[in-house]
Formats: sequence, C-alpha cells, structure tokens
Amino acid sequence: MGFLKEFKDFAMKGNLVDIAVGFVMGAAFNKVVSSFTGGIVSPLIGLLFKADFNDLKYVITEGTVNDAGETVGEIAVLYGAFLTNVIDFLIVAFVMFIIVKSVNKMKKKEEPAPAAPKGPTQEELLAEIRDLLKKQ
Repeated sequence: MGFLKEFKDFAMKGNLVDIAVGFVMGAAFNKVVSSFTGGIVSPLIGLLFKADFNDLKYVITEGTVNDAGETVGEIAVLYGAFLTNVIDFLIVAFVMFIIVKSVNKMKKKEEPAPAAPKGPTQEELLAEIRDLLKKQ
C-alpha cells in the first residue's frame, strides 16, 4: 500500500503534471506546424522547383514498374521530405524560444539578497581587544 501512495504522490506533483500538459500541447502544436509546412510552405517552395516539395528526391538507382503500376527497387535520397522536417523543426524551435523568452520576461525579477550586516572593521576589533586587555 505504501508503494501506491508513494507513486500517487510522485505522479501528482505539480512539475510532473506541468510536463504532461506541455507534452500534450507540444504534440498538438507539432500537428499544426506539420499541416502548415505541408499545406502552405511546401507548395510555395514547390513552385520554385516545379514539383511537389515533399516528393523531391535524388534517384541513385532507377526502379522498375511492376504489373500493378508501382515502382519497385528504386533507391533514392528523399531530400524533400527531409527539408520539410527541418522546416518543421525550425518553426517549432523558434516558437518554443519565443514562449520561453516571454515566460522568463513575465517572471518577477528577483530582488538582490539583502547585504549581510557589516561587522566591525579590523581596527575596531583590535581596539576592542586592546581595551579588554587593559581591563585585566
């Protein structure tokens, strides 16, 4: 029973719940970015290449077309899909940078710790010791 209580306490800590919410939001945001890149950015860039951006590839070995009309045996570098994923990553990284920067800006600026109370100077300590020695 202690193990389950300990696990519940761990799972319900604020930081863990915040991480879970952030993870779910990140996954949803990734879908939005992917649809933006695939539906808006890729076609615009594809205009430059006169082809669908995601289908851009460098064919190393030509394949053959089988009876079903499918190309088999083709070896190609799919650089269009790679570049699309790089663009997705850059968009997500930029947005995360903006979010973190704004959150840090909104946090209260920490006030500097109060200075430690000043103690007596060396001269004052020596004078005090001298006075104590004179009393003896």
